[in-house]
Amino acid sequence: MNQELAEKVEIALNGMRPFLQADGGDVQLVDITDELEVQLRLVGNCSSCSMSSMTMKAGIENGIRNALPQITRVTAVE
Repeated sequence: MNQELAEKVEIALNGMRPFLQADGGDVQLVDITDELEVQLRLVGNCSSCSMSSMTMKAGIENGIRNALPQITRVTAVE
């Protein structure tokens, strides 16, 4: 995993974490592939929330791609 890119993704995630943590959840960076796909794991309440796919797409993916336009995809992994 590209360490510099991982640090930038973490900075973007840190801006979103207070909203996730307010609901008892969080997000972890799992990997950044060679194709610049960011793989994340939703944890805590976020892992079982019925709105998690919407949170991932509308919130987290948009936030990361706005901060790092070179990212091609953001996906949730188990």
